[in-house]
Amino acid sequence: MRALIAGAGRLGTQIAQVLAAARNDVTLVDVDEDRVAELDGHLPVRLLAGDACEPAFLEEAGALTADLVVAATGEDEDNLVISLLAKRQFTVPRVAARVNDAENTWLFDQSWGVDTAVPAATPLISLIEEATGATDTVALLRLSKAGVDVIETAITPESSAVGRTLAGIRLPTGAVIATVIRDGQPTVPAPEMRLQPGDELLIVSHAATEQEIHAAFQ
Repeated sequence: MRALIAGAGRLGTQIAQVLAAARNDVTLVDVDEDRVAELDGHLPVRLLAGDACEPAFLEEAGALTADLVVAATGEDEDNLVISLLAKRQFTVPRVAARVNDAENTWLFDQSWGVDTAVPAATPLISLIEEATGATDTVALLRLSKAGVDVIETAITPESSAVGRTLAGIRLPTGAVIATVIRDGQPTVPAPEMRLQPGDELLIVSHAATEQEIHAAFQ
């Protein structure tokens, strides 16, 4: 699946990381050049700086061949414009948009090119499930196109994993750590990284159960 995500805030970067870990072709764009530079080298996705409300930039970012566009900026006006362009000008099959202000929810419908409107308070995994159109949910999410589960687990002060490196964690066969979210920022899971209380991990698995994943860190 080719996914184009507009908005490289916490939500956009987490969606990009999870979709990329599930072997999708992901492009993440943001109008803030400094934010794009900050993420460069830390996410396994294509990063571009530019205004996704501009048709020419959306085309450069790959809207013509995208299977999914997620408008995840912090501005409802921008998300509506991005959605409309994606659907009407580039005929993207599936468009999901984040609703930042609940009072604007009524605008996020087919007339603006939105297939799925997701309130800002919706958990990350639920948003990805809605955006990808996944219907077979196992653990927190099954990405139907990739045939894998994405399981979230958190490191508590009592976890046996505290202070251990990722290389020292024995994961079930077929499970891979996609990202470690620390202080609200996604981090590339380097083998030498030591886990801390409060870390959140997203793990991609082809076979392991949620219970098996949690057991590896508790």
